[in-house]
Formats: sequence, C-alpha cells, structure tokens
Amino acid sequence: MIKTTLLLIFSLIVLNGCSNKYTGLGFPYSISSKQEKIDNINLPEEGQDVIKATEEILSASVEKIPTITAVGYAVVSTQPGKNIAQKRLMAIRAARMSAMRELAEQIHGLKVDSSTTVIDLVTQNDTFRAMVKGTIRGARTVRINPTGDDTYETVLEVDREIMLLLLREARSLKA
Repeated sequence: MIKTTLLLIFSLIVLNGCSNKYTGLGFPYSISSKQEKIDNINLPEEGQDVIKATEEILSASVEKIPTITAVGYAVVSTQPGKNIAQKRLMAIRAARMSAMRELAEQIHGLKVDSSTTVIDLVTQNDTFRAMVKGTIRGARTVRINPTGDDTYETVLEVDREIMLLLLREARSLKA
C-alpha cells in the first residue's frame, strides 16, 4: 500500500513537472529546448485507472525526461539589513527562494482559489489567491547575476540525472 502510494505521488510530480508549456515565451521558467517534452502520456480522466497513467510514466523513455529550469528575482533596496552588503546577500537569498517557488510550481503544480462577486451584471469584487506547496530536492544553482543596479537574478535547475534518479527509485518501488 505504501509503495503504491509513493509511486502514485511520484508519478503525479513527474506529470506536473513535465507538462510545462512555457517554453520560449519570456516567462522566468522553461523546459530545456534540447530535450523533448512528454507528449504522449495521457492524463487520467475521471473514472479511468490512475495506475495505468502511472505505468505510462514509469515506462517513459529516458529521452523524454526534461531539465526543469526556474528563475527568481529580488530587489536589493527592499531587503532588511544594516548596510548594502547585507541587503545584497538578502536579495540573493530572496531571489533563490523565488526560483525555488517557480520550481515547485512546475513540479507540484499551482493551487488557485478565486472569488468573483457580480451585482446587476457588474463585477463588484474579484479576488485570486495562489498557493504552492512541495519539496524540491536536487536543485542546482546555475547562476546568480546582478541585473541592473538594484536587482539580483538567480537561476536554478533540476537536471535530467536527478529526474532519472527519482524515476529509478519509483520504478524500484514498483517491483
């Protein structure tokens, strides 16, 4: 039972992380253009067997596993600190955490809650709330760059080897 649950959780993580459609559109995260996206995996519809979808993921070929990349930004002047050096370090840390959040969005998905109030066919109140929850393992810092005078950029990635390692572990749980 535990093996099946872990296998299902891992497969859902891989499905969410590999279904990113933001390649080359100027978003701060993308799937590496050198590798194929997973195109032929069918997500389970209501009533279909989730185990069948998990089997498709676990039997996916190595060439279809992408490198997941995320970018985070932070402004130096808004950071707490006694001097500019402390503020720079805090901005680098904040940019890294922002990139981690982007990775979590790609791997685990984004939960969105919204509410709209309409009175007499006129929108009175429109609210949105987004939440990300997940664990990121094996993220590698690609670069940390100042962009302009007051902003830092951090690029993180979870490469193919880490994704393959996680996939092998899930496959061994299956056996």
